[in-house]
Amino acid sequence: MGLFRTTDPAALTDLPFSYAEVGATGDDLLPTGYRLAEHSAVVGAGQEALERAAAAVFDWRAQRGAGLRIRATGPASAPGTVVVLTAGLPRLGYDIPCRVVWASTEGPERGFSYGTLPGHPESGEERFTVRLTDDGDVVYTIRVFFRLASPAARLAGPFSLVLQRAATARYVSAIRRATAGQTSR
Repeated sequence: MGLFRTTDPAALTDLPFSYAEVGATGDDLLPTGYRLAEHSAVVGAGQEALERAAAAVFDWRAQRGAGLRIRATGPASAPGTVVVLTAGLPRLGYDIPCRVVWASTEGPERGFSYGTLPGHPESGEERFTVRLTDDGDVVYTIRVFFRLASPAARLAGPFSLVLQRAATARYVSAIRRATAGQTSR
């Protein structure tokens, strides 16, 4: 994985996750021993906005909006889908492999979670949901637990955390644009 390589997502389908608590972003309490984060933002209002936001979440729009390239074995709405996110320049980027562990495509809350696979700079899980509240707001939530896993991520330390916060802001911005009906990726 990583620099100067292009990882085929299909080649990763049988790899084990790089953490034990698979599915834990759906639990009330996130696991101990990890860095924990949760960020929610109102991105729209009403059923139509929920539909647009959910379509964007399942189209990897947040990740694309953060500048990541996407290669996947299937849709984000299908548990078992392997996705390789690539940061950086084509052929010089860093491949970030994950597998979808949960998805919900119907009802007032929709979204998916993916977990890290070997080669990911972190070890843990991230959940992306949109929810229609009783007040009619559409709320986008990112919930994550992780540890820095690769030597490069550990070496970058605090800078890695700054990058993650910047990515979160770009994720929210991308979903907000999609919810408003803007089609840019």
